[in-house]
Order: sequence, then C-alpha cells, then structure tokens
Amino acid sequence: MRVLGIETSCDETAAAVVDSERGILSNVVLSQLDEHRPYGGVVPEIAARAHIDHLDGLIAQAMDEADVSWADLDGVAVTSGPGLIGGVMVGLMTAKAVASAHNLPFVAVNHLEAHGLAVRMTDKVAFPYLLLLVSGGHCQLLIVEGVGKFTRLGTTIDDAVGEAFDKTAKLLGLGYPGGPAVEAAAKTGDPKRFDLPRPLIGRDDCHFSFSGLKSAIRREVEKLGVPTDQDKADLCAGFQAAAADVLIDRSRRAMEIFERRTGGKGAFVISGGVAANKYLRARLTVLCEREGFPMICPPPSLCTDNGAMIAWAGLERLALGLVDTLEAQARARWPLDPDAPAAMGAGVKA
Repeated sequence: MRVLGIETSCDETAAAVVDSERGILSNVVLSQLDEHRPYGGVVPEIAARAHIDHLDGLIAQAMDEADVSWADLDGVAVTSGPGLIGGVMVGLMTAKAVASAHNLPFVAVNHLEAHGLAVRMTDKVAFPYLLLLVSGGHCQLLIVEGVGKFTRLGTTIDDAVGEAFDKTAKLLGLGYPGGPAVEAAAKTGDPKRFDLPRPLIGRDDCHFSFSGLKSAIRREVEKLGVPTDQDKADLCAGFQAAAADVLIDRSRRAMEIFERRTGGKGAFVISGGVAANKYLRARLTVLCEREGFPMICPPPSLCTDNGAMIAWAGLERLALGLVDTLEAQARARWPLDPDAPAAMGAGVKA
C-alpha cells in the first residue's frame, strides 16, 4: 500500500508518501522556527496561518519527489489531534478535500500514536513493546499492545520534559527552540555544580514531574543575578542530568511492570522530539543494557514531527481495515489510553 501523510499539529508543516514495501518515498518538512523565534515559543495563530500558506505546495512537492500520481495512492492519512486546534483543522480539511476529490480512503491519525508506531517503519518492532513518549507537550510511558491498543503506565502531572527544556532555555536567554540550545550549552557545563531536585524518583508509580526542576533553575538564576556563559552551561548540564535521572528511574519502574504484565522483556522504544537528545539517548541506552531491554529509537528526523510517521500510522490502520469517515473531527486532546485512571494534577495531559 501507498499512503500520503499530512502533519500540521504544531509548528511544522509536513507531507510525505510512504510505501509499505519500499518505505519512505518522500518526506517534506517545513519548519516555522523563524516565525516563532521572536516570541520565544509557538504562537498558535501564526502557526495555523503558515500551514495555510504552505501546505498545498508541500503536498505537491511530496508527490513529485515520490514520483507518484493520485491514482497511485491507496489512502490519505492526517493528524486529527492532539495539537493546536487551528493547525490541526488546516491539515484535516485539506486531507478531507484530497480524499474526497480523488475517492481515496481517509484515515484520521492520533499524532501520539504516529510517534509510537514510527519505529515499526524503520525497525519492524513486534508488539508488545514499552514506549517512552517524550516531547514538548507529552511525557508518558505506555505498553503498546497493537495498533490503537495502548496501556498508559505513567504520565506527567505537570510539565512535559520538552516543555521544561524550552522553559529552561528561555530563563537562561538561550533562544528558541530550547531543547537543542540546552543540549549544546550543557556540553561544556558541570552537571554537579548546582544541587537540583529529581522529582518523584523512587515512587512505585511511573508518573513524571518537571515543574519543580524548572522552578529550581529559576531560583538559581535569580541568585546569580546576571549568569555568565559558564553559569548557563553548568545550569544546562545540571538540568539535563536531573531530567535524565528522572526518565531513567521512571522507565526502570515501567520495565518492571511491563515484564510482570507481559511475562517477558520487550523492546524499549523512545519517540517524540526529545528523543533526538543524544545525552538522554546515551543514558537510557545504559539503562536498557543493564535491564535487558533492547532499546530502539527512530532516526532523529523521525522523532520530531513529520509526515512520514503519519503516513505509516495510516498504513498500519488501513491494513487492519480501520478507515474513517469525512466527518472525523479535529481534537485538541486525544489520549492514547482513554481508560487510564486519572493522575492527580495531570489534568488534560493525562
């Protein structure tokens, strides 16, 4: 099968064509960093307008690079949530128009599921596997039992880890996007200089918390007054080490639960934008080697938002006969495990 995938959930406009046998035929991503950089973060209205301006051209480019016609497609897949609702609507309405005009099956994809399934496009990982989903908006541990079958073990009760990276960068004046800036600054820093907290470490559950760590960074900045470049590097190194310690502790606990519930060790998959951080990958690799869980992570280009992962999720769903109607709605929130018990404080991020 061959599917066109469209992604507009945040600040990347993306389109891709993926073939079930030949893999990624095209994967075009247009970043909006320059538009949002003056504001230090994503402005939803600016993002939605940029999607409107560029999406049609990107779809045409993806089709051209893949060297396919509309008749060569077996379906159209699009992010229909979760995400910034204005942007989601742009992609959703465009995909519906394409599907309707060319009489193609239409698949409304959960953006988080696409992150979670992307590794099956590159590594053919078998179900079930343990997923650490880390991004600017989400931080979760889930057992992936199949397409559309997720059991949430833990979620953030406040900030997502990517959000904490971005806010730390903003506090230190490192610019936007914050994650890569913090990672770069941390390379020359001393991670032990500042005594920073490791929230929720040692608890029996698998939940995360990063707001206290972010607040600790703010307090240290206030004490320093005007931090030097070395101060900033040390704070970034300390923050990154603390975040890694939390992710490792919570993931280790999830591995115990996974093994107990499934009767064995499966793959440990890391996905989402924060999975591109090399320091975090290295620390989690050590954990997996120690615990006997093979660690698998998509290439960095497939960790951040892209159309190929949406197309692949569409392929997986189409193969199971899971097709949506053109009445599918845009959703700002769309939990992977809607039956998971509420996590105190998590609210809409549950």
